[in-house]
Amino acid sequence: MIDISVEKVVLLLIIAVLVLGPTKLPEYARKLGRLIRELRRMASGAQEKIRQELGPEFEDIDWRKMDPRQYDPRRIIREALLEDEPLPEPVVPAPVQPPARPVVRLAAGQKAPFDDEST
Repeated sequence: MIDISVEKVVLLLIIAVLVLGPTKLPEYARKLGRLIRELRRMASGAQEKIRQELGPEFEDIDWRKMDPRQYDPRRIIREALLEDEPLPEPVVPAPVQPPARPVVRLAAGQKAPFDDEST
C-alpha cells in the first residue's frame, strides 16, 4: 500500500520529535491513531455497503481485472487492432450547403440594404 522504508519512518519520527517536542508528541500520536482507525472503519463500511448493494454478484467479481496497475494501453490497442470482427463502416452524410447567392456589388456612395424589422 504505502512503500515507506524503516529508515524513512525513523527519520519522520525524529523530525516529529524536533518539531512537536516531546510534550505534544503523545497527543498527536493519539490523534493519528484515531484518524487511522476512522479511515479503516470508513473503508470497511464502504466495502460492506457495496457488498449489500451488489448482493451475491459481489463475490463473483474478479478484482484483479479491475486493478489499474494492470492497465496497459499498448495491449488494449493491440487487442483492438487484432480483433477478428470487422467494424461497420461509419455512414457520413454529405454536408448540406445552401445554394450560393450571387454577389451584388454596390455602386460608389450607395447605402447597404437595411431591414428595419430585423432589430
